[in-house]
This record gives sequence, structure tokens and C-alpha cells, in this order.
Amino acid sequence: MLEGAKAATETVDALRVGAATMKAMQSNDAHCQIIELQYYSAATLMMLTRPWMRSMSRLRTLEAELEELEGAQLEEQLLQPATTAPVAPVHVPAGRQPNRPVPAKPTAELAALQAEMAL
Repeated sequence: MLEGAKAATETVDALRVGAATMKAMQSNDAHCQIIELQYYSAATLMMLTRPWMRSMSRLRTLEAELEELEGAQLEEQLLQPATTAPVAPVHVPAGRQPNRPVPAKPTAELAALQAEMAL
């Protein structure tokens, strides 16, 4: 933003120098046109830079507020107790047992991982 402001200032200064040079070279009518051009150039620069800087500042403020709200919402979700879905009862006919998975036998790789994690 500082570089943009500096460039705008240099442009306005250059327009002033150019207008002064043209004033010395041209008649009074041309001088009035140059002053008018300089005025419109300076006004255009101000309209282009100042509202843009204000808009960018507002945008950064709004983005920071949004991040804060999202963080608070995420924190609130993480702090809420976990809810589990109710388990529907399973009807098992008389004399039959539900099938349960057989636990897998530990392998050498699993035993090595468990030993490593214990350290």
C-alpha cells in the first residue's frame, strides 16, 4: 500500500511538472486545459486509491472476524459431548447365538509394534 501511495504521489508530482512546462510553452487556453486534466487525473487517482485501501481494510477485518467465528464454532463443536446413535435391539431366534467375529491372532509385526509403542 505504501508503494502504491508513493507511486500515486510521484504521478501527481509528474503531472504538476508537466503542467508547468506546458504552461510555459502553450497559450492561456492550453494552460486551462492542462489544469483541468491535472485536476481530473488527481481526482481519479484519489478515487482509485483511497476507496480501494478502505475496502481492503474492511475485507481484512471481515476475514479476521469470520476466522474467529469459525474457530469459536469449531471449539464449541469439539467441547460438546459425543453423541452415539441408539442401538436397535437385535432379534435372535431362541437357541441361536449371534455370530461374533473371532479375534485375530497377534502377528509378529503386531507384537513388534506393540513393543515399540511401549517404549
